[in-house]
Amino acid sequence: MQHYTVLGGDSADVLEAEPEPIAAGTAPSAERRLFAPLDRPVLGWERRPRGWCRGDACIPAAAAAGVEHADRVDVGAFAKLQGRLAVADHDHGLLAVVPMPRTPAHAGAAPDVELRDRDGRAHRLSDYRGRKVALVMWASWCGCRYDLPAWQERHSELSPHGLTVVTVAMDRDAGDARPWIDEAAPDHPALVDTEGEAAALYDVVNVPTVVWIDEAGAVARPQDSQVATDLFQEMNGLSAEASLGALRRWVHEDETGLGGAGTAPGFRVPGDEGGRARAHARLAVELHRRGASGAADRHYTRAAELAPHDVAVRRGLMGLRGEDPFGDAYFALRDELDAAGIPIHRPLAADRAQV
Repeated sequence: MQHYTVLGGDSADVLEAEPEPIAAGTAPSAERRLFAPLDRPVLGWERRPRGWCRGDACIPAAAAAGVEHADRVDVGAFAKLQGRLAVADHDHGLLAVVPMPRTPAHAGAAPDVELRDRDGRAHRLSDYRGRKVALVMWASWCGCRYDLPAWQERHSELSPHGLTVVTVAMDRDAGDARPWIDEAAPDHPALVDTEGEAAALYDVVNVPTVVWIDEAGAVARPQDSQVATDLFQEMNGLSAEASLGALRRWVHEDETGLGGAGTAPGFRVPGDEGGRARAHARLAVELHRRGASGAADRHYTRAAELAPHDVAVRRGLMGLRGEDPFGDAYFALRDELDAAGIPIHRPLAADRAQV
């Protein structure tokens, strides 16, 4: 029996489990299922007569029957029952767990997530229920870091009218985001997504990405490439004036720019491959911290294979590989995606966005 350190989520820190044997003809690096004994906690849950429980919450025994095998439980399949996805590095005893939305957000509430600010204080998106929220994803490795003061200006202007701007840095190390947050001196919630939780739940494939959430906690406008300054307009083709005008109309007139009533916002939900890519990226980060650069690079490569379109994963990890996210590696990535017809930025179509 091996011990696995669990990365991400609110599960136990260590999992006792064993991988399935390597099948004949299978590469040693291939993903293998992981099995844990039924009489031990699994991802924070314990097996009881009525099912798998954590506190008062339980997964009924009938629902879990399909992931149990004799005296063991399939950890990956069990994670999916909870709306999560798990990927292991067996050589280093690591298990990355990332959240996956259970249903498209336009069918209900926007995914809730708890993140911390630069001082370590916890914030949940649901804390801002009753106000409109502009959820702004950015990163220190993106030119959008220069937009933070402008987002603060938007918060100052529109906060008295019911809007809260919430900025979220997609940085694995809070220290990378801190100088840019300090310079902006925000009084809006300025958070850091070190575990990639918000990136997974909101399928953030590049930054800047902005999502509008209404007073009831539902997605009013899905993932949209929006800027608050025109510093890089020649490269991204995005307009700060247009995004500010759209934001003002939403705050003052409830106009989302998505068409008439009943029109589905089209919230993008990540698929399994995107989730697996983020899990491999999480493993790469941890292995880099431990000095296992070769293993980290293998997980980075696998993440890029699974989700070649995910600029946030690929560019976000360039620094770990000794590459400049503003230099040749980034422009090579742009050329690769352009040749494949994959967009770098994903603004909503002008005829739908009305901005």
